[in-house]
Amino acid sequence: MAHKSSSIIIFSTAYKPFIGGSEIAIEEIAKRLPEIYFDIATPRVKRQLKPVEHFSNGSIHRLGLGTSFDKILMPLLGFVFALRKRPAVIHGYQASHASGAAGLYKLFFPRAKFILTIQEGKDLSKQSILIKFFRNILVRRADVVTVISKYLQNYISEISPRSQIVLIPNGVDLEKFKAKSEKRKEEDKNSKVIITVSRLVPKNGIADLIDAFQILNTKYAIRDTRLVIIGDGPLEKILKLKAKSLKLERVEFLGSVPYDRIPEYLANADVFVRPSISEGLGSAFLEAMAAGIPIIGTPVGGIPDFLKDRETGLFCKVNDPEDLAQKIKELMDDQELRKNITESAWSLIKDRYDWNIVAKQINKLYVQ
Repeated sequence: MAHKSSSIIIFSTAYKPFIGGSEIAIEEIAKRLPEIYFDIATPRVKRQLKPVEHFSNGSIHRLGLGTSFDKILMPLLGFVFALRKRPAVIHGYQASHASGAAGLYKLFFPRAKFILTIQEGKDLSKQSILIKFFRNILVRRADVVTVISKYLQNYISEISPRSQIVLIPNGVDLEKFKAKSEKRKEEDKNSKVIITVSRLVPKNGIADLIDAFQILNTKYAIRDTRLVIIGDGPLEKILKLKAKSLKLERVEFLGSVPYDRIPEYLANADVFVRPSISEGLGSAFLEAMAAGIPIIGTPVGGIPDFLKDRETGLFCKVNDPEDLAQKIKELMDDQELRKNITESAWSLIKDRYDWNIVAKQINKLYVQ
């Protein structure tokens, strides 16, 4: 077993205060493995961020001078950092700049165990040749590759058939999300709330969701409904203009919301929707399921791992606002369907996606 006297280095191209699937996974797993000391190495990027921060069983090391170049230099910065620590286990999250440091360290210290976690949500087959080349090198150099969905498992199997691949999904803090699910605000009890928690990027299909909301308002004359969009990203301005041009007054863009407040917003929602074009897994879906909210998603990427149509959620067609609007209306109208879906979804989350279960699976890789 790894002890606090021998740290594990986790390399991540982004970490707190930046929050995404990888960042949440690292934090949730680390706090559930208190017997291990974690050194988290990440580019500093901004000067106002502290170079070093400590938590109960580890430290965050932000490497570089606090500029955008820190990310580009991360393979070298991380490698030099690892030289000082000489860890027996190195763990890279996503095949990006930071994991390049892990790959470089493995090259010079082949006895170190290199674990690479693939969490990417983009359509990997459509990425540039350079990105694919870099990923392939890291995958082949890793001793173990963990993936968060069958979609990613199949992809890695194709590019590196000899790799040891372990499917370990991201998880959910059940207590955090279930505890809030019974606290619906009084003012929302007489109206319906559609919610999405999504980066405002093309792959998440938020433009289709806005079009579907217009169809609900016009074709189905459902006007006592709000669409709440949590998240920011490069498409924010365009999406706001779209909602304004369609005269949709009940579309609310809340921007980036602190992660700890997400359960509060889910507690006041009736349907969670993300009509993704591609998806590695989709942790926001799992959190909505844990909060007792029926979900609607597309049958792409890792979503079919947890979304079984009419069992744990509803599928809608990709790039089809009309179909999406129909599915939203169905979930609002059919209370029996809602009940069955939410109960089945909760059971699935409890049995497979609890962070406590995930942490134990990761720990097995650390200590083997």
